[in-house]
Amino acid sequence: VQLVQSGAVLRNPGASLKVSCKTSGYSFASYYIDWVRQAPGQGIEWMGRIDPANGETDYAQKFRDRVTFTADRSTSTVYVSLNSLRSEDTAVYYCASNGATAARVGDYEYTYWGQGTQVTVSS
Repeated sequence: VQLVQSGAVLRNPGASLKVSCKTSGYSFASYYIDWVRQAPGQGIEWMGRIDPANGETDYAQKFRDRVTFTADRSTSTVYVSLNSLRSEDTAVYYCASNGATAARVGDYEYTYWGQGTQVTVSS
């Protein structure tokens, strides 16, 4: 199983971003994918989850008005889009999965991790 993320992103405040997570090595629709992030000097923060089988999402309350997760079954890729960026969004963003069993929110002991995508929001 591999989760391969897109490269580093630099954005101005107020802009939007979209990070991809291309999956392989398993049946795409069978694993939940979570998005988490870690800002400098801070702990990991859960952003939400997508079920690629049907596109159903579960967003953390903090991000609900700014984030969108999508899944493209034709390319086995999931995406996170975040708009209205601010400096506090500077972090390393990860896609992660516990396979067919949804991970317990806050455990962060995922079986599979992407390599991380550095997002920097700065003017």
